[in-house]
Amino acid sequence: MRFASFFTLTAATLALAHPGEKHDPAVLKREIRARDVQAIRARETLDTCSASDTAVQLNQRNVARRARTTRELRQSRGITANPQKWRRDLAALEEWEAIDHNKTGLLNYSPNTPDEAIFGGNTSAILAPTVTDGPYYVWGEITRQDVREEEYCDGVDLFLEVQYIDVNTCKPIPGAFVDIWNANATGVYSGIVVTGNEAADGWDSTFLRGIQETNDDGIVTFKTIFPGHYDGRAIHTHLLTHLNASVNRNNGTLEVGTGSVAHIGQLFWNEVLRSAVEETSPYNTNTQEITSNAGDMWSIEQASDEYDPFPEYIYLGNGLEDGLFAWIQIGINASADYTDNSYYSIAAYYDEDGGHQNSDSSAFGGGGDGGDAPSGAVSSGAVPSGTAMPSTA
Repeated sequence: MRFASFFTLTAATLALAHPGEKHDPAVLKREIRARDVQAIRARETLDTCSASDTAVQLNQRNVARRARTTRELRQSRGITANPQKWRRDLAALEEWEAIDHNKTGLLNYSPNTPDEAIFGGNTSAILAPTVTDGPYYVWGEITRQDVREEEYCDGVDLFLEVQYIDVNTCKPIPGAFVDIWNANATGVYSGIVVTGNEAADGWDSTFLRGIQETNDDGIVTFKTIFPGHYDGRAIHTHLLTHLNASVNRNNGTLEVGTGSVAHIGQLFWNEVLRSAVEETSPYNTNTQEITSNAGDMWSIEQASDEYDPFPEYIYLGNGLEDGLFAWIQIGINASADYTDNSYYSIAAYYDEDGGHQNSDSSAFGGGGDGGDAPSGAVSSGAVPSGTAMPSTA
């Protein structure tokens, strides 16, 4: 069975590898098994409707949109070199990360390559499991597409498209509000204050955080950077999805306590890409211990034959300096609500008065994100409080 090695972990092992985790291994085991059964049923439903006119038309729009987005990004950045795409087959985590497969996976595409060959991947919705949101989730982040700011956001530009599909109906989910957040190139999160993660402006900092509403095709897009690593965790990008939430019309943020939490997830990035990114500046100044995907508790939990935590991506040019365009389609149960689940934890709130610690949160008792708290150093300079960087495409 896919999770056999995970099930053999003892409580002591989990506590040692991920200090501060509050999840009982026995409960986690039962939840994974129950979730796998649900995933199989959802997959059967999705497969049944995958050939429907609605699904086919959605796929056609996806291909056209991704191709158009890539052309626009390349044009706006003055890129003339042929793009490159990572081609891979869906498989278990160990197979995704096989060295031989990685070395042979990077291909060049010419302007004559059909869009379907490049952008048709990952078009079957995948039931992505809900996992911990970590100790650094902040409620009330700024509604914006570009979460990069002038300070602490140097790195490889990442243009990310996420599409949400309801596994109950096989249809896109419009009107969902999606939070994104990740560490910067030196492994530091904004919006929180904890030993080892001293972001300038502390609770008031907002870099690499934001929220967007999905469109009619269930699409949300962000301009961010490829995340940096920190001790105890593999490279990852956090996503959290709200349904039926009310919006504060004065500032565009979500009203506290409204709506449901339909999904909590993390995207992971393959080791070949991670290695290439971390050879560039300022990632190469990050001296924290690197954890592989295979050594990360949550990437193992998210990966199976039923769901794939790795986005598809394309180099916009010949090198990372030109940026990446990545996309993933996520199937979720729109009727689920994880608001009262132990996985859901709010570390802080951000409102018109700035950032505030959630005094009821246990997130700072030992790094509930798994592993030690990020300990990377940030560069000097002030972080703009809630000021988005002008769009640079």
